[in-house]
Amino acid sequence: MKFTQPILPYPPDALMPAISPVTIDYHYGKHEKAYIDNLNRLIEGTPFEDMPLERIIMESDGPLFNNASQAWNHIFYFFQFMPKGQKVPGGRLMEQIEMQYGSFEDFQRQFEESGASIFGSGWIWLANDADGKLEIIKGSNAENPLTRNLNPILVFDVWEHAYYLDYQNRRADYLHRLWDIVDWSVVESRYPF
Repeated sequence: MKFTQPILPYPPDALMPAISPVTIDYHYGKHEKAYIDNLNRLIEGTPFEDMPLERIIMESDGPLFNNASQAWNHIFYFFQFMPKGQKVPGGRLMEQIEMQYGSFEDFQRQFEESGASIFGSGWIWLANDADGKLEIIKGSNAENPLTRNLNPILVFDVWEHAYYLDYQNRRADYLHRLWDIVDWSVVESRYPF
């Protein structure tokens, strides 16, 4: 099976000022395309060729894992944004956030601090376990909560290519600004409780 890069559900300038069209072009247009192209090349003629992407992530390592996970991570990241999306979580997800973190604002602060503290490149995730308990996870490089049997529901990319054109070395500013474009209806749909 060949993997294809999905078309974003918004125009390249829709996420401004949080993410510029130039960053969208480089980050999604070039970096994500390279991960998908490499993934397709690496699975050709192997037992991974007919597997779903999540299974490849769970069963591979090395360059195949890196490209499969990065392809999946970027789609997950870009498809949680919407310029006029739902601005705060509701329902069971908000109840769980408030129970575990005290308030939505305290959760946001902890999430941002965790993302800013990652040394080098990686991802900051919100995931849940089988009982619905939430966990903020710092992941280096292509790490993904799926490999820990956790269900990812939100992610911010902290690789430099995600923010350097717009924010230079101000990772904390970038992380803070992303809340403006998160569509919490998407995140809620990923939380199966």
